[in-house]
Amino acid sequence: MADIAAPAYRIFPIIPALKPGAMENVRSFVANEKIQTAIGFPGQLVEDWHDKAIAKMGELLGKYRSLRVFMDACVHCGACSDKCHYFIGTQDPKNMPVARQDLMRSVYRRYFTLPGKMFPALVGARDLTKEVLDEWYTYFWQCSECRRCSVFCPYGIDTAEITMAAREILDTVGYGQKYSNEIIGKVHRIGNNLGLPGPALADTLEGLEEDVKDATGVDVRFPLDVKGAEVLLITPSADFFAEPHIDSLIGYAKVFHATGTSWTLSSMSSEAGNFGMFIGNYDQLRAIAMRIRTAALELGVKRIVIGECGHAWRVAYSFLNTLTGVGDGADANDRFAQMLQKQLDHRYKQPSHICEFTWDMIQDERLSFDKEKNDKHIITFHDSCNVARGSRMGNYAGGQFEIPRNIIRAVANNFVEMNPATTREKTFCCGGGGGLLTDDLLELRVKGALPRMEVLQNVVDEHSVNFMATICAICKAQFTKIMPIYGYDRRMVGGVHQLVSNAILLGDK
Repeated sequence: MADIAAPAYRIFPIIPALKPGAMENVRSFVANEKIQTAIGFPGQLVEDWHDKAIAKMGELLGKYRSLRVFMDACVHCGACSDKCHYFIGTQDPKNMPVARQDLMRSVYRRYFTLPGKMFPALVGARDLTKEVLDEWYTYFWQCSECRRCSVFCPYGIDTAEITMAAREILDTVGYGQKYSNEIIGKVHRIGNNLGLPGPALADTLEGLEEDVKDATGVDVRFPLDVKGAEVLLITPSADFFAEPHIDSLIGYAKVFHATGTSWTLSSMSSEAGNFGMFIGNYDQLRAIAMRIRTAALELGVKRIVIGECGHAWRVAYSFLNTLTGVGDGADANDRFAQMLQKQLDHRYKQPSHICEFTWDMIQDERLSFDKEKNDKHIITFHDSCNVARGSRMGNYAGGQFEIPRNIIRAVANNFVEMNPATTREKTFCCGGGGGLLTDDLLELRVKGALPRMEVLQNVVDEHSVNFMATICAICKAQFTKIMPIYGYDRRMVGGVHQLVSNAILLGDK
C-alpha cells in the first residue's frame, strides 16, 4: 500500500493524455484448480481452449440477442471514452469502454461475420490467440460493470454485458479469477461471501445485542433463524463485523425494534451479495439466489428485505422474480415458487430494499429522530452504480435516488449534494465494484477512485463536508481502503442507516 500513490487531481475534468500499456501488467490473481472445480469450471486452461471459447461465444450470441446487437452497433464515436473512471485514472487507452469492447468485438468479427472471415484485416478482425486471451483476462478484469458509459452511449451499448460475456467465456475454458470464484464457492459451502459459519454468526449477533444494550439501555434484538417472523433480512455479510458496515446493521435492527416489526436473519442464507452476476454465469447467479428462497420458505416469512448492498439490490430487483419466484413473474410450473408466492404478503413490494422499508415507516410516522445527533456530520451522498443504473425503489421513476436522500434529510440537518454531473444516473463508480475489490488490484482501485475523489474534494473545500453516505457494502469497503491514500480519514464514509442509528429514538417495543 505504501508503494501506491493517489494520482493527482485534474485541474480541468478533460480527457487525460494516453499512456498505452499503462495497466497491461496489472492482473488479478488467476483461480487455482481447487477454486475452479469447486464451482464446476475446468481447473486450468483446457487444451482445446480456442475451440471451446469460440463455441461459448457462439452460444452466448445465440442466447442473448442484445450481445450480438452490441457487437454490431458500435460506430466508435467516442462518446464513452472519457466516461470510465478506470480510463480517467489509469490513462490506459484499453480501459476506454469502446476499446475494451473491441477486445471481444475484433474476435467476434473474425469468427461470426462474413467480412471478418474473408477480409479480416480490412474490418479489424483478429484471431483468438493465447496473447489475445491474456489481454481479455487483463482488461475485462479492469471493468467494474458499472454501466456509466452506457448512459452516455447514443446506441445504448451495455459494456457490462460484454464484460460479463467475456468473463463467462474465460471461466468456461478454465481461466477464472481467484477473488470472485473463491467467494462464490464460500457461498455454496457456508452461505455467505466471508465464509462465516452459523455459530460464529450467532456469537456475533449476541455480541451486538450486548453492545447496543450498553450504548442505549434498550434490548434491541438481532434474531437468527426465527420461524414465523414477518421480515427476512438478507444483507451483505460485511454488515456482521466490519466497520462501518456493522453500524448500518445496528440501524436496521433499531428500525425494526422501534416499529415493532418481527424480523430474522438466516444462517443458511446470510448473504445478499451475488457474485454470479459479476462473472456473467446464470447457473451461479441462480444457485446463490435460490438460498434466499429456501430460507424464506423454511422460516415462513411474509416479507423479504435487502440490506445496503448495491449489486445485491440489482440482483434482487431485476432477477429474483424469475430466478426464485420472489416478486412478480414467478414460473407457474415451479411448485416452490408458487408456494412462496402464496406465503408472501403482497401488500408490500417483494423484495423490498431496507431504505424503502425505513422511508415507509418515516412517512407513516412510526419513527422519531433527534436530528441533532448527526450535527457533527456535514453529509453528502454517493449513488452506488447498481442501485443508480440497474434498479429502482418506491413506485416512481427515480425513487432509488430520492428515497435514500429523503432518509438522510429526515435524520440529519446538514446535507450537501455533489456535482450533479457525477451523481444519480451519472454517478461515478467507487472503483472497487464488479469483482475488483481485491488487493491484487489495489493500484487499479486507487486510480479508478480518482473521479469520485475529485468531486468529493470540491464539496469538502466548499461546504466542509466530513461524511459521505452510501448504500453499498462494496462502496464502503472500497472507500475505507483507498480514502487514506487520498488523505482522508477512513471513517468519513458510512451507511445511510448508520445515520439512522445515530438519530433514532427507541421505545420499548
